[in-house]
Formats: sequence, C-alpha cells, structure tokens
Amino acid sequence: MRIGALVPVRLGSERLPGKALLPIADRPVIAHLLDRVLASRHLSPDRVVVCTTREASDDPLVEAVRGTGAQVFRGSRDNILDRFAGAVEAFGFDAVVEADGDDPCVDPGYMDRCLDALLADESLGVVTVQGLPLGLSSNALRASALRTVREHCLTEQNDTGFMYYFTRTGLCRHATLSPVSEAHRHDAARLTLDYPEDLDFLRALFGELYVPGEVFGVEAIVGLLRRRPDLLAINEGLNERFWERTREKAKLEYRRDGVVRRIEV
Repeated sequence: MRIGALVPVRLGSERLPGKALLPIADRPVIAHLLDRVLASRHLSPDRVVVCTTREASDDPLVEAVRGTGAQVFRGSRDNILDRFAGAVEAFGFDAVVEADGDDPCVDPGYMDRCLDALLADESLGVVTVQGLPLGLSSNALRASALRTVREHCLTEQNDTGFMYYFTRTGLCRHATLSPVSEAHRHDAARLTLDYPEDLDFLRALFGELYVPGEVFGVEAIVGLLRRRPDLLAINEGLNERFWERTREKAKLEYRRDGVVRRIEV
C-alpha cells in the first residue's frame, strides 16, 4: 500500500490569521508540525502533503512548505473533503494519516499506532484517538473511506468538523484508540493553535522542551505540565470556547440510504 500524510492548512484563519507561519522557537509553526509528521516511521517527505487552497493569500505558505521538503496540494477553500480527495488521487495514496494544521505538537507515536491499526484490519475505514490532550491526536483514513464519505457528503463548507463524516455517520467502519499510558493523559491541557493565548502557551512550552533536530512527545509534554501547572493558566478556558465554536459552525449534512441526515455535534 502507498501510505501518505495529509495536513490541511490555510493562512486565512478568522481567529489568528497567518498562524501557520508565526514563529515558535525561531521557526514557523508549520515547520514544527512537519517535523512531527516526518518522524512517523511510515512516512517520507515525498509522501507528506500540505493541503492548502488555491487562493493567492496561501502562496507564502507554499514557499515555506517546499523549503521543508514536503509536498503541496492546492484545492477548495472550504471543502476539505474535496481537497483531501484531490490530494489522494494526485499522489496515489491508499491510506493516509491526517494531522491538523493547527497542531504543532501532534504526536508521531500515535500517528504510527493509528496507521498500524488501520493496516492490520482491512475492514476499517478510519482510526482515531480519544483521550489525549487536545492537539496531540491524529487520524488514519483509508482512501476508499474518503471516497465513500465524499460521495455522500452534502455540505460544501465542511472545514469545521469534517472528521465527523467518518466517525458519526456509519458510512465507514471506525475504530478508536486510547492512550497507552496514564502518563499521556491530561484533561486540562490544550495544545492546539487558535487564539493568541495558544501561541503564548506554545512558545512557553517549546521554550522548555524544544531542542533543534529533536521531537519531544506526549510524555514529555504531560510531564512538564504536571510539574509546571502555571503554564496551563496561559490559555486556560479556551477549550470551552473552541467546542462552542465547533458546534456553531459544524452544520454538516449527508445522504445515506436515500435520506438526507444531519450530523449531531
């Protein structure tokens, strides 16, 4: 099987414009994220694809990504499923790991676990992780599941909540992995990048853990946050705002068995 990675990113964020190119530890956010994707034992730079838009505003992102050796696919602004389907077809992938462009601390070990689980069971269309701090999880998708979801999806603007098409519709068989250790759990931690406070938090985190040329993982992150709970105050309370916005924007419809249905978020 040909395995790849898809990373959806665009610079036109409503809450923190241009965040993928903002500096953390003297490097852009996207570079740290791609470090982690490339740390997966399943992946090489020619199979890691940043999926962005055709808009001119994303041209600087394309230049930054190509500087890392990763690949670029450009497609729809709001229809991430279309963007993914185009990238899978263009690069000939049979299965992919999906890492969100807002998550510069995504954990490579769980990317591998997701892909291992997907590849071990041909009946699975998607594997997700539940129980890690927000911003550390990734998903593994089979290309056939993506084609099925795209065929049944009715909502063109699906950039918020698109994974619900794979996990809450019954369109493909879904498995969920849990953290392998209690040392990987932290219910209060937030490691995704949506707001200025998240950027401040991530800069503080990288200031403690980042060593050029190395990738720190979930255990190091959770261990630090247990030793330094003061860091959590930097972006405290934003998870609630994040989920509220998701519920407001994720108005997702699909057709199954001839019936139009809406995903309950």
